[in-house]
Amino acid sequence: MAPSEREKMAAGEWYSCLDDELDRLRVLAREAVHSHNTLAPAERGQAAPALIRLFAGFGEGAFIEAPFHCGYGFNITLADRVYLNAGCVILDSAPVIIGAGSMLGPAVQIYCAEHHKDRASRAAGLEVARPVTIGRDVWIGGAAVILAGVSIGDGAIVGAGAVVTRDIPAGATVVGNPARPATRK
Repeated sequence: MAPSEREKMAAGEWYSCLDDELDRLRVLAREAVHSHNTLAPAERGQAAPALIRLFAGFGEGAFIEAPFHCGYGFNITLADRVYLNAGCVILDSAPVIIGAGSMLGPAVQIYCAEHHKDRASRAAGLEVARPVTIGRDVWIGGAAVILAGVSIGDGAIVGAGAVVTRDIPAGATVVGNPARPATRK
């Protein structure tokens, strides 16, 4: 039996996102996100219960401000004390793991999917999913974008508005588009 589109997605193979099973999973995520984004802060707590249940892992003291958006949710793991500021977007077609004590500023975006470069294949919904791993005690400034397949090492800093296209070593500070080591003047 041929693998399903979800199985191909999980295996890091080309898959069609125009698939009934994947669509149903995205609907579940949208419902949990809606709950999170519309609950009163006192009811929501650290994150809406529906969102916490959807995630692969939600550590002690983790906190997600509203609004928030994710693609599937079940691929997201937040370790202890992770903080996501308002407007963060995680399109988690592959695992996204965020290490303990890491903080994401407002409007940070994490994209796991790479769309096909061939126009006809792209129109058919073909994409490939690559994981994103963010280490411990990382600071990602507002409106930064983290692209598919990137790993960010422990203690790294990503400047506001940076576009991260490559791995960042532990302790490094990067800025710009594409993100590159910060220089002192």
